[in-house]
Formats: sequence, C-alpha cells, structure tokens
Amino acid sequence: MKLVWALRSALYVLWLAGTVVPWAILMLVLSIFVRGTRLYWPTMRWLRMAIWGARVICGVRHRVTGLEHVPTAAEGTKAVLLASKHQSAWETFAYPTIMPHPLAYVFKRELLYVPFFGWAMGRLDMIHIDRSKRAEAWAKVESQGRRIMGQGGWVIMFPEGTRAPRGGQGTYKSGAARLAIATGTPIVPIAVNAAKCWPRRSWLLRPGVIDVVIGEPIDVQGRQPDELMRQVEQWIEAQMRRIDPEAYAEPAAP
Repeated sequence: MKLVWALRSALYVLWLAGTVVPWAILMLVLSIFVRGTRLYWPTMRWLRMAIWGARVICGVRHRVTGLEHVPTAAEGTKAVLLASKHQSAWETFAYPTIMPHPLAYVFKRELLYVPFFGWAMGRLDMIHIDRSKRAEAWAKVESQGRRIMGQGGWVIMFPEGTRAPRGGQGTYKSGAARLAIATGTPIVPIAVNAAKCWPRRSWLLRPGVIDVVIGEPIDVQGRQPDELMRQVEQWIEAQMRRIDPEAYAEPAAP
C-alpha cells in the first residue's frame, strides 16, 4: 500500500512541477499589466489545479463546513481575519480555492525565493515578513494589515507560526489577535486536519477526506490579545479533536 502511495505521490509532485513553471511565467508576464484582484484570481487557478491533482492523483478529497460564517463574494468590502490551524502545505493551497474573496497571507519572506512559485506569489498583495526581526515584522503586519483590511480585504494568519504534527499543538502566538483588535476586524477561526492525508515535511500523500471547519466570527471589541487568542485556540483545538479523534486518542495503558 505504501508503495502505491509513494508512486501516486511522485506523480503528483511531477504534476505540480510541470504545471507551476509555465503558469508562474504566465502570471509574471500578466503582472506587468494588471495587479490586485485582476491578478489574484488568475494566479489562484494554479492552486485549483494543485487541489484537483491531489484529489485525482492521490485520492485526497475535502469537505467544508461553516462557509456561511464568512462574508459572501457579494459582500466585497466586509473584512475578516482568518486564523487557522496549520498542519500541511495542503491548506495553504486550498484556502484561496475555498474562500469567496482574495486572501492576503502573512508568510515568511523565504518563500519568495522558491523558484517560480515564490516569484509569482511575490507579485500579489500579501504580507511577507522577516521572522528574525520581530519588532519590524509586527510593524509590517500591522501597517499592511490595516491597509488591506481597510480596503475590505481578508488577511489569513497561522497563529502557531509553523506546521504542527498531526495530533500535536504549537504555541498560539497573539499576533492575529493583536491585528484584529488594532483594526477592529472579527476573527474567524478555522480547524483543518490536513496532516491526515498530507503530513508536514512530507510529500507522501495518503488518500482520504480532509475536513475544513470554519467557525463563527469572534467579535474583538473590548478584548485583550492574549485572552482573545485563548478563545481562538480553545475553539480550534476542540474542533481538531472532534474531526480527527484518532490522532488525539490516548495511548492504551500497558
């Protein structure tokens, strides 16, 4: 079985490599003429191909619940801040294909140096930071987050900062809560069990269904960052145990 998974995963990696190069070149050329949402949606078509390839080649499907908790495409100027569990590369590919509005990721600037993929991403209106310079990074997140959400944009952050292993939990940092409070923007928490099919730091995909659960917006008025982030953390981690119970099962006593 693992050999079959490995072969299908290898084919998927070839699919990604074979499609990202021409698509990124096309988007880099397009970015000379258009920016903003007119560039965002064509660029995201490659992510749709990536998610389609994961489903067709590797049998990785997904289901979404709670999409009614985010504004519709018609509510174009209603900003939210998405705060998501982070387990895999899958959700970074999938969220722009799920959400009805352009997303501005907060991400480490090293991703800009990834050939083709990073170059194209660098032409989009997103927030890339140097994590080694915390004060400077926060100042950039706050200033650009204010600008983007002031224009009705959506910002997405991963409070744990990096991918957590399946069944694991990182430290939830308060940056997303601080930005939400500073801008008066509701936080929408998201739980996702992507490591069930695509583990972190691995290209060995396993067939199955990934659950994406979108929570109700959390009002930030009058809240403190640490207390607000604890509420986000508690909701996400409770949902993780509901949608992936076997990953959090206690080991049997000897």
